[in-house]
Amino acid sequence: MYAKKHSLEWQTRAGTHVSNYKGSLTQCGTFRVGTSSEDGTDVYSPLSSLVPMVNPDDMPVSGWDISGRNLADAMDSAQVLEPDLRNKLRPFVDKVVPLPAAFDIDFIADNQLPRADNLIPGQKQEQLEQLRRDIRNFKETQGLDEVVVIWTANSERYSKEIEGVNDTSENLLKAIQSNHPEVSPSTLYAVASILEGAPYVNGSPQNTLVPGCVKLAEELQVFICGDDFKSGQTKMKSVLVDYLIGCGVKVKTMVTYNHLGNNDMYQLTDQVMWKPKSAAKSKVIEDLVEANEVLYPNDEKPDHVVVVKYVPFLGDSKRDVSEYTAETFLDSHYTMIMHNECLDSALCAPLIIDLAVLCELFQRVGRSFKSASTSPAY
Repeated sequence: MYAKKHSLEWQTRAGTHVSNYKGSLTQCGTFRVGTSSEDGTDVYSPLSSLVPMVNPDDMPVSGWDISGRNLADAMDSAQVLEPDLRNKLRPFVDKVVPLPAAFDIDFIADNQLPRADNLIPGQKQEQLEQLRRDIRNFKETQGLDEVVVIWTANSERYSKEIEGVNDTSENLLKAIQSNHPEVSPSTLYAVASILEGAPYVNGSPQNTLVPGCVKLAEELQVFICGDDFKSGQTKMKSVLVDYLIGCGVKVKTMVTYNHLGNNDMYQLTDQVMWKPKSAAKSKVIEDLVEANEVLYPNDEKPDHVVVVKYVPFLGDSKRDVSEYTAETFLDSHYTMIMHNECLDSALCAPLIIDLAVLCELFQRVGRSFKSASTSPAY
């Protein structure tokens, strides 16, 4: 966003590159609006020009992190952007420092402790109050009408959903006051956002939006959504399986293998933290299968295996190999093998921008809802 706002260009061995929002549905997608009266051809318009969406170039950004490194140093450490682009971005981001973050070691892997040097002190009620102050201060100092909060941090472990603790909004707020161990940091962010009237997006697979959190959002009419970002192999899987089943082809097995070496994957080497991610990846095709009783009678389901591995050398470069075997006419076998490679951050960043833009729009036009949406799964 900084690069696009300042129209930065940078050099690689492939030539000159210009900052853009490729990968963003709201900024690069088009929509058919009709037919030309002159020659009968279809007429398309950018999605962003059809509804009153905010321009990402105009959106100020702030946030929290358990690591206190400034954005320039974090950018260098991540090794995602090209060196020339990093050098040109540095003057704009070297003074950008994350706010101290809510933290509970019980919800993340021990391997994240060396990074945890930028924490909000106190118990959960004190952390909640500080998060609310941070949201208010950001809104006031930037002169904003709306703030959208997006969880882009690592996966947490699941919270236990307990009657009397997080089943209602009242019980959840009491649980925070009593520093209950089953209130996660991500739920604190969600509650802080809801209490401040800010839409909240959960970009990780843990159950941040416990029933009490959803009920609080319903009572205060604040838009919330989220059930993990699905940007790579999982997104491709949902699209491909939808296509195959829609063509009457019966998918029998799906075996997918991912490996990369960024901090998100490092966190997932802890099996407790891997459990929510595994569940999110595995359930992505459940609705598609359940919708076709002709191909899948009697609750039949395809075999589905997901493997992820941490390979430090690869950094943010996500690699995946996926094999699909299906049955087609007269039970003939149809096998497809796909290989994908892309920077994990380059896949997710446009989704984050889209979600910020769309959540602001939904909150502004007053969309109502009965339960938490799963829009990041698109």
